[in-house]
Amino acid sequence: MGQEKKPYYKLGTLEKGFKILELLCEREGMTVSDVAAEVGMQRSTSHRFLASLKELGYLVQDVNSNYKCSLKLFELGMKTVNALEIKQVARPYLKELSGIYGETINLGYWNGFDIIYLDKIESSAIIRMDLAVGRRIPIYCTAMGKSIFAFLPDSHQKEILSSITLKPMGPKTITSKKLLKVELGKIRERGFATDDEELSADVRCVAAPVFDHRGLPIYSLSIAGPSIRIKPSMFEKMGGDVARFAKALSKSLGQKILIGDGAKVNI
Repeated sequence: MGQEKKPYYKLGTLEKGFKILELLCEREGMTVSDVAAEVGMQRSTSHRFLASLKELGYLVQDVNSNYKCSLKLFELGMKTVNALEIKQVARPYLKELSGIYGETINLGYWNGFDIIYLDKIESSAIIRMDLAVGRRIPIYCTAMGKSIFAFLPDSHQKEILSSITLKPMGPKTITSKKLLKVELGKIRERGFATDDEELSADVRCVAAPVFDHRGLPIYSLSIAGPSIRIKPSMFEKMGGDVARFAKALSKSLGQKILIGDGAKVNI
């Protein structure tokens, strides 16, 4: 019999951290000494792990200084569930938009300073917009990114604006924070965003935000294609259509705030 192979690159520290999280999720609350005894480590080591996990937001302490799991783990789990749910709910909308325009239709979600492609229906044209699901794109120079950016609560918007560097990505990237703020205001008024070769040369995109049940612009729906087919003169019509579909998708997710049609959105 061959000797059983051991897994490569096993990180003992990471493994212990997850063991502590799993342990605390099963208990009402534990002291530093309790955790040390259960996991099999020195009290001082247990304290460092617990303090680090608390600092990262995964643990909290009650009035008796016992450590408990925070809601952050629940939120992470819900993000995974929501990602699976919205793909199923959004598919019919993607298919219908694809049938109308024949261009690539994308669904993305907000992740900090980026937007991540969650799903898409590709155009059947030989020349088409083609970014893989899972690909990250910047929030500031893409239609999907700006459509979400414009509708974020003011505190989130200010935090992102103060932290990001507006690096030129395409020939028309907005690299002035003052001008970007003006652009975000226009997007908020009309209900959709455009990317006129801001991310990449010869590519244009129109997108609208999709709100979750809390009224937050977590997702975005977009139509993307080459500039030889999508002209700036088409933005208004395409924007109205994608905003209409995004609004319907938002309602399917339980969102009650109306967007587009010149209406302001208060979050």
